[in-house]
Amino acid sequence: MSLSPRLEFRQTQSLVMTPQLMQAIKLLQLSNLDLVAYVEAELERNPLLERQSEPEGEGGAGAERAGEGVLEVAVHEVHDAAHEAHGEDREARAADWLEDRLDSSRSAIEDRLDTGLENVFPDDVGREPAGPAQGAEAPAYSEWAGVGGGGRDEEGYNLESFVPAETSLGDHLAGQLTLALTDPVDRLIGHHLIDLIDEAGYLTADLASVADKLGAPLARVEAVLATIHAFDPPGIGARSLAECLALQLKERNRFDPAMASLLSHLDLLARREFNTLRRLCGVDEEDLAEMVAEVRRLNPKPGLAFGSGVIQPVVPDVFVRPAADGSWHVELNSDTLPRVLVNQAYYSKVSKTTRNDREKAFLTDCIQTATWLTRSLDQRARTILKVAIEIVRQQDAFLTLGVQHLRPLNLRMVADAIGMHESTVSRVTSNKYMATPRGIFEMKYFFSSSISSSDGGEAHSAESVRFRIKQMIDSETPDDVLSDDTLVQRLRESGIDIARRTVAKYREAMRIPSSVQRRREKQAAAAGS
Repeated sequence: MSLSPRLEFRQTQSLVMTPQLMQAIKLLQLSNLDLVAYVEAELERNPLLERQSEPEGEGGAGAERAGEGVLEVAVHEVHDAAHEAHGEDREARAADWLEDRLDSSRSAIEDRLDTGLENVFPDDVGREPAGPAQGAEAPAYSEWAGVGGGGRDEEGYNLESFVPAETSLGDHLAGQLTLALTDPVDRLIGHHLIDLIDEAGYLTADLASVADKLGAPLARVEAVLATIHAFDPPGIGARSLAECLALQLKERNRFDPAMASLLSHLDLLARREFNTLRRLCGVDEEDLAEMVAEVRRLNPKPGLAFGSGVIQPVVPDVFVRPAADGSWHVELNSDTLPRVLVNQAYYSKVSKTTRNDREKAFLTDCIQTATWLTRSLDQRARTILKVAIEIVRQQDAFLTLGVQHLRPLNLRMVADAIGMHESTVSRVTSNKYMATPRGIFEMKYFFSSSISSSDGGEAHSAESVRFRIKQMIDSETPDDVLSDDTLVQRLRESGIDIARRTVAKYREAMRIPSSVQRRREKQAAAAGS
């Protein structure tokens, strides 16, 4: 073996994760909301990116459209006029020109309305109208001043300013606190406790730590909390579910020793151990059924009626509609696709004025990033559509007949059919939704493991098996409650080979109690009725 230095050539292939490739992968797995936020950030950062403008309708942006396009046109033209003006009075000349244009537009609108604009919108704030006395000077006043942006220096009269804001839970409780307590110290403690109440209505802090932080006696903090417990909605400020329910029952005058014993054993109620509860509460079967029905009518989260966050509805990425020939028409939701363009004209104009290598490098980076982003968005849309079409082809029976006919499907089957990698299909189906005639489903819903058939036929989807288990449990009677073994037997009779532990796993995943607990619940409901 020679130890002398020498030159060697080797040829290898490797996949390098470039920044552009990482960006494309990131865009592929983003939801439509996250994608919009990402594109908005790129539009602010990259001057060569711009939104694709919608085509304007007939009428354009003239001054005759109730003044809607007057300012916009004037601003663009005054920008050009300011560049053409020279000397020290350039800004003053441009301002005078703008005022003349606005006055002419104002006159044109007044002629069309056949009245003065001051008679339409009382925006003349700051003028000094004559008072009741003859020619007496009065302070400038307008009933629109400071309301809804109606002043001359504001953007315009805004009716949305008169829409009342949604009352939050904190504001609702603070208003009651002002009426219930007069002592400033108690009010301070009360406001601090209200700030510690979460959106569900529960107090999330320990009273001892609150008293230590505020430097107040614990008894005083407890007294203020007792006052908050009497506020609307009933059950607010509770520190546990049992206390929340107890406060609501006290407000209804339904809290007695038997009910207190029931609330102290909510774990037994959750397990439906009614025989033990009857012994602990000292009531018969009928009274216990009434108590349980009373508890079920209570609100375990009273704070959710106030100040809840904005619920963002699910916006589908793909629409699936039946076609006239019996097939399915699959299309992307254009509202979820960002429309961005690369401003090549601006790039050509600015690139001629670059003065150093730093500016050239910045422009080069911007044009490359913008070009790659538009290509990545286009490739993302095409990939989503391709995967959606294959899912619809595989699950045609589900769309036509229902969930019982959902076929077993995995990522590899779709990836092999469209010629892509499994990881790409996984990213495409993540946080993407499909609107079908049977509802809106996440794309991952259509991927389900297979369960073999007992007669050697086609395998069954796990989702369809769950649906059959739920159907059989929903149709059972108090005298004929199906155990897991019975469910296994009936499924095998219908051609589904499944183990008992799998049935138990599916039942627990659907939050269906065991047969013993279901029998107790059905018997209690039958006795109560």
